[in-house]
Amino acid sequence: MKLLSLKLPTSKLTTFSALNLASASLLLTPLLFAPLYSATAAPMEIDVTVVAPRQQNQVAFVPFAGDNVLSSIILNDLSRTELKVTSQGLPQQPRNSGELAGTLPVWQSLGIPYLVVGSTRSNRGQVITDYEVIDVKSGRIIQGKQSLTANNDAQSMRYAGHVIADKIYELITGTPGDFSGRIAYIEETGVGSDKISRLKVMDADGENVRVMTEVKGSIFSPAWSPDSNRIAYSIQREKSYPIIYVQNVSGGGATAVANYQGSNLSPSFSPDGSKILFSSSFEGSADIYQISANGGNLQKLVSWPSSEVQPSYAPDGQSFVFVSDKAGFNRPQIYRYEFGSGRVTKVSNSSYATSPQFSSDGSQIAFLNGSSAAIMNSGGAVTANLGNTGIDEAPSFSPNGKRVVYASRQGGKGMLTIKSLAGGSAINVPSSGTVRSPVWSASPK
Repeated sequence: MKLLSLKLPTSKLTTFSALNLASASLLLTPLLFAPLYSATAAPMEIDVTVVAPRQQNQVAFVPFAGDNVLSSIILNDLSRTELKVTSQGLPQQPRNSGELAGTLPVWQSLGIPYLVVGSTRSNRGQVITDYEVIDVKSGRIIQGKQSLTANNDAQSMRYAGHVIADKIYELITGTPGDFSGRIAYIEETGVGSDKISRLKVMDADGENVRVMTEVKGSIFSPAWSPDSNRIAYSIQREKSYPIIYVQNVSGGGATAVANYQGSNLSPSFSPDGSKILFSSSFEGSADIYQISANGGNLQKLVSWPSSEVQPSYAPDGQSFVFVSDKAGFNRPQIYRYEFGSGRVTKVSNSSYATSPQFSSDGSQIAFLNGSSAAIMNSGGAVTANLGNTGIDEAPSFSPNGKRVVYASRQGGKGMLTIKSLAGGSAINVPSSGTVRSPVWSASPK
């Protein structure tokens, strides 16, 4: 990512800290340690301020001065998490920490632990945003003042809002935010020979939907590259086998990378983006293969008499999970293959488990548990059951593992649901067709 500007889809931005922790603390020191008495013999006067109990995860967000775009995006992003964000009924509208002089006790009396303030200004066709996240109890600016520079156009400003929300979330929780990633999914309309399938991409808040590919036929199992600049997926046209393609999100045509005489499905990029796992039946029953992300260098990894499908790389690249029906008809299970030893072990403990996908840290696996979207730990124990979605599909993790997206069918219409696993309101994105296979990317690099 280049510095000093931001222009999608090859986004560029600048984020830096202009104040270190020491200078941030000094900025508010006069507010915190003002003398309680003078050196004269005048009677001591003590002002007792009643401080409300500290409310965990609450954030006071002051809309940025000079801004009419970013603040609403940031507020909307943060409100979809476990953070409880308010911008109403605040005692003051400061643009920066310096404007808190003399009023910090008032903010402390609210019991809200975090305060976000900021402002925007224009400079040679760009918008510079300065913002601070303040620990209200101590008056400390967490990691100092932050700045971001973006081009002054709708796409760049929308992306900048998500990036700022990512940073605010990280400063408060210690976990990187997932708002600047994107979600790819399939939308289907029509049936049979009249079916039209579209591969769509949208922002992580459900807005800014774009069509990447449209075909007469079916699209299956999109997968993001680690740098979020490419998508692999399968297309099956009438009287043809599914073929795996790779396409740049920024535009241009798709390149066929697995065009074998069988069902080529479920691509999964390696963590370094150089290889792709997939399943294919061109040699008989479905087996698991690995190829170069540009096509070629085919290698068979798992070949049992049963069908092996839906491979997915582990984040460390040392193993992958896949699905096999070797346990019996209609009893698919999830297994792990280790690259170093070739050892295969069973992971799932359910009677029916398919569609595995790792969280970014490898500690959790999203999967389809019978007819319910579910999450299990790496040992196979189910940790969350999201219920029957109506179309038998598994959820997909956000980049930080705190949220999931999954497809469902409600009231006869397709729906995408983005849900926090730690609390916060869900986002429902309706569709005019059937929605399938949503997958969440990291922030573009």
